[in-house]
Amino acid sequence: MSAPAGTVAWAGPEDGALIEVSATGDAAHAVQTHVPTLVADKVASRLAARDATLWGEAAEAEAAIRLGWTALHETSRPLLAPLKALRDELAAEGIDRVVLAGMGGSSLAPEVLAGTAGAQLVVLDSTDPGQVHRALEGDLTATVLVVSSKSGGTVETDSQRRTFEAAFTAAGLDAARHIVVVTDPGSPLETVAKDAGYRAVFAADPEVGGRFSALTAFGLVPAALAGVDVEQLLDDAAAVAPFFAEDSEANPALVLGAALGGTKPLRDKIVIRDAGSGLFHFGDWAEQLVAESTGKNGTGLLPVVAGADAPELTEPVAADVLPVLLTPLTDEPEDADDDGESAAVEVTVSGTLGGTLLLWEYAVAVAGRLMGIDPFDQPNVESAKAATRGLLEETPAPEPAAFADSGVEVRGPADLLRGATSVTEAVDNLLATLPENGYLAVMAYLDREGRPAEALGGVRAALAARTGRPVTFGWGPRFLHSTGQLHKGGPAVGVFLQITGAAKHLVQIPGRDFDFATLIAAQAAGDARVLAELGRPVLRLHVTSSDALAWLAGVLGGRLA
Repeated sequence: MSAPAGTVAWAGPEDGALIEVSATGDAAHAVQTHVPTLVADKVASRLAARDATLWGEAAEAEAAIRLGWTALHETSRPLLAPLKALRDELAAEGIDRVVLAGMGGSSLAPEVLAGTAGAQLVVLDSTDPGQVHRALEGDLTATVLVVSSKSGGTVETDSQRRTFEAAFTAAGLDAARHIVVVTDPGSPLETVAKDAGYRAVFAADPEVGGRFSALTAFGLVPAALAGVDVEQLLDDAAAVAPFFAEDSEANPALVLGAALGGTKPLRDKIVIRDAGSGLFHFGDWAEQLVAESTGKNGTGLLPVVAGADAPELTEPVAADVLPVLLTPLTDEPEDADDDGESAAVEVTVSGTLGGTLLLWEYAVAVAGRLMGIDPFDQPNVESAKAATRGLLEETPAPEPAAFADSGVEVRGPADLLRGATSVTEAVDNLLATLPENGYLAVMAYLDREGRPAEALGGVRAALAARTGRPVTFGWGPRFLHSTGQLHKGGPAVGVFLQITGAAKHLVQIPGRDFDFATLIAAQAAGDARVLAELGRPVLRLHVTSSDALAWLAGVLGGRLA
């Protein structure tokens, strides 16, 4: 039986598209099946009107306080003037290096905004002591630290704030003049900032969750201070927002939402590949949006951020994989494939940055309705945080290694290791537990900007080719605020490979009785503990040197036996 004809939807003026979404194969069939019903149910207009009943009675209370993102292209405009004034003040004082201390939604969007615009922004979303040390090595006289957290209670961000404040003071600077805060109104962080006299405090919209906050102060403040034209960003979103609110089968947000959440059987591995879109690391931002919004109650869409060589996209594509390509925006929308010929399953998305951010937010909310889940809660995010706090308070002795091989310490339950005496055997045993519909998550609690990034660069694709299954790669603790929710609350088909390393730098955290090396070790151990308690297979590999890491990368990449 031939696949359904392709589907194309676009938003923009008559002389060109600002957003374009196309779907073929099973994705087109999902669009043709679900979009007419979505239109009849007026889902688009109700979503734009902040109708909290769209996801069922159980989700209504949470949705009622999480739909502010639909109007941010207008409600965020009062930020523009004070942001320009602050940037001008900082420039006049020679302060032009912006460091962002934030996690998850507080860091992923600013990274995309700055990178796409070619602006310089140091994103500190790690507790790896090497990464923290590098951020501290910059010219502090020329540095402004943006502390970005809804509550300020995030352990990573609080630790980074304390450390930079002490560093500014030690350098003979007025620390308060070098710190800007973004937080929710009335949060503990707002109190801390005002008591300390920090240079500026920007209030974010409290009715927007972190992963939907790209166009709030969380996205705009660090990006604007780094030099991004955030007014144009809001203009781009405003240009397409009316199209996303239309109850029309040509609504790109309905098309993308149906393609993501409406295939049957559900293609729940969303492999995102950039095909020249010009949007910097957009897949990393979409990864959190999709994973945290859908990964709960034993279901969910697993986003896989892949490169051009992704084995998951080699024909024939697995029945549970949905390829999504991010493509350049063209002047004219393409015609739909209406020749009735068989088409490979695929979704393509192109658009302006502001418009594409809003597109995906609408689409994920629509996919949540189709999947029968609340896209705004995150019931499993707190578990790893609680385990980390417990380990920091208990300070237990490190779990002894089962064995060591070439500078790599191996830890895991006996029923997983099954007598292994080498890293190769241990990894083989982990992969043997991978179900036919499963995925492998590589979780590296290491410096994502240093040598580990170079050493592990090809590991994801190599493991995907080796297993024939989708493989995700996450830098810890960054991924805990992204795919960590899906790991624990989504389908129980994942197997987990954790990589940790010995710290090269000792970076103390003022006011705390632990340093960054202790903190990241506790985060890794806490995450592994929670996964194990949920019955997920977890193999832990701890590298003791750079040489050991290079050797391990060779083993995982299939270059060494």
